[in-house]
Formats: sequence, C-alpha cells, structure tokens
Amino acid sequence: MSGVSTAVWVTLCALCGVCGGVLGRALPRSEPPPGEGRERDEGPGEAAFRALRAAGLAARSLRAAGLTRASARHAVRHLRTLLGTSGLVVAAPDRVLARDGADVPGDEAVLAEVRAATAGGRPRVVPAFRGGGRRGVVVPLAVEGRVVGALAAYDARVSTALVRTATEVGRWLSGQLELAELDASRRRTLEAEARALRAQISPHFVYNSLTTIASFVRTDPERARELLLDFADFIRYALRRAADFTTLADELTCVDRYLLLEQARFGDRLRFTVQVAPEVLRVDVPFLCLQPLVENAIKHGMPGEVRVVIRDAGSEAHIWVEDDGVGMNPEQLHAALREQRTGIGLSNVDVRMRHIYGPGYGLVVETAPGKGTRIRLRIPKTRPRTRPGASPARP
Repeated sequence: MSGVSTAVWVTLCALCGVCGGVLGRALPRSEPPPGEGRERDEGPGEAAFRALRAAGLAARSLRAAGLTRASARHAVRHLRTLLGTSGLVVAAPDRVLARDGADVPGDEAVLAEVRAATAGGRPRVVPAFRGGGRRGVVVPLAVEGRVVGALAAYDARVSTALVRTATEVGRWLSGQLELAELDASRRRTLEAEARALRAQISPHFVYNSLTTIASFVRTDPERARELLLDFADFIRYALRRAADFTTLADELTCVDRYLLLEQARFGDRLRFTVQVAPEVLRVDVPFLCLQPLVENAIKHGMPGEVRVVIRDAGSEAHIWVEDDGVGMNPEQLHAALREQRTGIGLSNVDVRMRHIYGPGYGLVVETAPGKGTRIRLRIPKTRPRTRPGASPARP
C-alpha cells in the first residue's frame, strides 16, 4: 500500500468517523475536479483533498434525503471516484437505484448479489459475471440494524484492499444514512408538535369566548358581532394548514384577537399594551410561538396588566411578555414549563424553539412570588436552513 493511499484513508477515517484501519486504494487520476488541473506527481495533500471532496459530495444528498433514487444518482459518481473502481452500483434491497461506470452487470444480477449480501449481513465478494476471477464486492448498508440497501463495487481485480476499503466506505455511508434518519425523525416530531398545537387550543378558552359573545347578543349586538368575527379570525389562524413558520406581523394579529376576546371576558380587570418595533414585523417566527406566552401571562397575572414588547436587536428580534401578577415560585414555574394538559403550554414553545434554533434559544423566565412574571425569547432574523417539515439544504 503506497504512502499516498495511506494518507488519503487516514485523513478520510479521521474526519468521517470510520473506525479501524483502512487499506486504501489510489484514487483514479482520470477525473480531476471541474476547473482544476492535475499535477503529474500527486502529493499526499492533493490525494487527501480529492478523497475528502468526493466523500463530501457523495454524503451531501444522502445525508439530506436518505437513500432514495435521486440521492443515489447524485452520490454514485462521487462514490466511484472515492473507491477508484471501474463500476459502482447503489441499490435498495429490491431495486437498483443508480449506477456509474463500465462493466457493471444487469439489474437482476446485481440484485441477486445484493440479496445474498444483505441476507448474510456482511460484505460479499462477487464472482466474475462473465467468467474469470473475482470481479466485485457488495457491502450492505444498514440503519439502526435494519438493512436499507447495498453498495456494489466492480473492478478488473478485487483485492483485499478493495474489500476492506469498500467495507469501510459502506460503514461510513450507513452512518450518513442514520444521521439522515435522525433528522427525519426530528422533523416528524416537530411536525407532530405543530399539529398538536392546533389540537390543544384550550377548550376553556373556546367555551369562555362563546359565552362572553353570547352575553353581548342582547345588550350590545354590534359588540357581539365584532367579537364573533375576532373569534373566527383567531380560530381560522390557529387551525389553518400552513407552513410551520409565519411572520411576526401575522402572529401579532393572532395575539391581538386573543387579547380582545379575553378583555371582553375580564373587562377592566385586564389591561394590556403591545409595543413593537416596525423593523421586525416581517421576521419569520415559528407558528403559534407568541400566543401561549400571552395566555400564560393572563392565567397567572389576573387581575393586572399584560405587556408585550418586541424590539429590534440587530440580527435578532427580542421578545418579552410580562405581567404584574402574583408571580410564581420555583415549583409553580417548573409545573408551568411541563404543562401540556390545557392550552398550548409553555413547554411546547420552549421545546420547539430549542429544536429549531438550538439549545441557546429556549424560553427565559424571570419570576418570583409577588413580583410578576417576564418571559423572554430571542428569534434570529434569518430562518434556519433546517426547519420543521423541510429537508435540510446541506449535510
């Protein structure tokens, strides 16, 4: 094994998390990256760059979308460059997803070897499909112990180095597919939480709002009509089938309708003010991230005043919702952050914010008995690349 190959694979293993030693194969010299020349005598640094570049390009689509026909077609050429073989196939257990290079057997022959390799759960050396010596190696790809496909590499000679290299690349690809599955699981969780938001609009709020509207029907029909329209607007927004993001302006409109309905119910016992910097109205925010904070303020701050303040803070919008009510002790605060039974709940907002933006973007609660409560959150003005219901743009 040459020094160049050793440098390539040691570097690849270190950065890609492949465990164990890998017997490398020199990468083919016939396919330089677009727009780049190739020196006559390639040094270890250039070979390492080419290997890592091929690995990164191959991982990009598989890491984002998992093992699909489209992701396999995007990755197969780069995987063949990485392995340095004359032909390569990426397959699911029941179908060939993509192929690249020459001298690759037909789909049925490939799938027969894939089934044999996946049944055994280990790499399989393929005999020559047109007579002669060994001509290929098939490596199963698994996610959490479940075989999802295989990598089949074909060449004029199947050496021990190729078998070991293909095996390590297969393990690395399995790791990328597991990360893709983890991302998909997180997106499904966030989507489920977003759907739960629509189902968790407090039945007490609905009942109380309708009761309040009914009380005005005879005494003030015009007020009853306006409140009914406010109620319809709030419910339409809360139950709409929309993206998981909305604008801060739309979220504030929802909060405004909610506050009008609650003020009609509580009368002079509830006072509220809303202060918003116009520059942040177009900022994208997670759907229904603000109304639960206002709901909590009314629940724990009545009678009293609720204030919503939103300021422009450069790359972020800073939001806080505060009340001058009785406040909460640590036990009450802990219970409020866990509460899921009534209303949407602070915990739902806290978890979603951390999932979407990172652990540093959860709710910050300042409260003490007799001191009121202030809940703060920060929202970056740039929407994250990975968001609920959407595939990440890059690995």
